[in-house]
Amino acid sequence: MSEKFEQDLPRVDEIDTEALVEGIVRWVEMETPSDRPDLIDLLLDHVENSFYGLPVEMRRIASRDGCGGQLIIEYRPEGCEGQPALLMGHIDTVWNAGTLAERPVRREGDRLHGPGIFDMKAGSYLATETLRRITEERRVPPRPIRVYLNGDEEIGSPTSRETIEELASDAAFVLVPEPAFEAPGTVITARKGWARFSLTAHGVSAHAGGNRTDGRSAIHEIARHIMDIEAMNETEERATFNVGTVTGGTRTNVVPDLASIEIDMRADDMAAVERHVAAMLKRQPIGKDIRLEIEGGLNRPPFVRSAEVARLYEATRALAGYLGLPMDETSRGGVSDGNFAAALGRPVLDGLGCNGAGAHAVHEHILVSTVAPRAALMHAMLMSRHFQNLATV
Repeated sequence: MSEKFEQDLPRVDEIDTEALVEGIVRWVEMETPSDRPDLIDLLLDHVENSFYGLPVEMRRIASRDGCGGQLIIEYRPEGCEGQPALLMGHIDTVWNAGTLAERPVRREGDRLHGPGIFDMKAGSYLATETLRRITEERRVPPRPIRVYLNGDEEIGSPTSRETIEELASDAAFVLVPEPAFEAPGTVITARKGWARFSLTAHGVSAHAGGNRTDGRSAIHEIARHIMDIEAMNETEERATFNVGTVTGGTRTNVVPDLASIEIDMRADDMAAVERHVAAMLKRQPIGKDIRLEIEGGLNRPPFVRSAEVARLYEATRALAGYLGLPMDETSRGGVSDGNFAAALGRPVLDGLGCNGAGAHAVHEHILVSTVAPRAALMHAMLMSRHFQNLATV
């Protein structure tokens, strides 16, 4: 198949890595925590300004309910037709404003460190900059291109999900430049679904010394549920469970009448999701005279490696081979906005961002050596008619 690919696709050695690194650093140095829509707006303003005078249509969705705004950039020149190729990334991060003052961007050999650089400003920048360069050169891609930047992904995409599903349902295929894990060249073709719950126990308070037996300990009740829930990790093959927070009690000499936990659940497929969500919401008190409150449910459906996803991956592997780039696939327990697109039955390829490590951690970094390969691959995926035929027919 490789001999059928177009001869003018970009080579890695033609990519100006330092120029791309400079742009990535500029984005990272504009802090965008999920709880600061005003700062997210500043980065979206910067992106809009970078397309000034170029033949694109931009649609800005304002922030609301304390969540960051969104931006859609579309390039549809005369001569391209069909459903658009959709590149979808987020620009919000888990890092509070002021983090850069404590931990500024720094480069150590091949590692470029910075809060939010790996997850996922480097990938979102490459997607946006790839489109900007294609439009600046007035190239005509096989089909329209859309880039979508989301401002509330790190908090579950509460205000953006509707837009994501709208755009994905109209896309020929969806590329998600979330960070790449494992060896360079690895992409993501499946992700678990994600549900979260809060479980609160209401007991009866009493003096711990004078009349302890009159009380009903909410903490004791919650502890029994914790052991029960965590034990399912040893018996369930299609799902995982994590009790992430525990709160309760007032003083050591008081039998606690209130305690709660928050639970994270990941599942491989919708059958497992539906079974475990139903079971979690139906949990009953274990102890006497205890009342339970349970809230929550599914946030993101599973991203399953469907036949459509497999076809998109195989087309990408063939294209990478033509470009002389490594290519492999993996699945992840972490979720992305790609889960929403995949659940609609769309061909989705995730993990197209730079390699590195440390998502949500102080050692967060990308590998500079993976910037040019990812940029070249992304550009070729958008401009190669043969790739798109393999991916979508």
